[in-house]
Amino acid sequence: MPSTTTWKQLTIHTSESSHWKHQPLYQEILGMARQQELMGVTVMQAIAGYGKHGVFRTLNVLDAASESSDLPLVITVIDREDIISHFYTSLQPLLKNTFVTCQTIEVW
Repeated sequence: MPSTTTWKQLTIHTSESSHWKHQPLYQEILGMARQQELMGVTVMQAIAGYGKHGVFRTLNVLDAASESSDLPLVITVIDREDIISHFYTSLQPLLKNTFVTCQTIEVW
């Protein structure tokens, strides 16, 4: 049975090369989420993709060996609406070169 709580999914699209204060951006976001005790966060690395500049990124054997592929990352955060709203506000300084979506979801 679906929950009566309003749940949100915050999705942040970024890349491996994105950093915040000399730390990978995804690690900073994970740390902030953990510090604020959010329910759950997942970071997924894509095998291929492109962004607003149209540069196609893909993982191949040579890129894997040189660690220069700069693959897309998708960070998914799920929690109650009020918590996601507060978390998003706290992330604002970090989100300069990202694409962010937020949607209402059902949690069973």
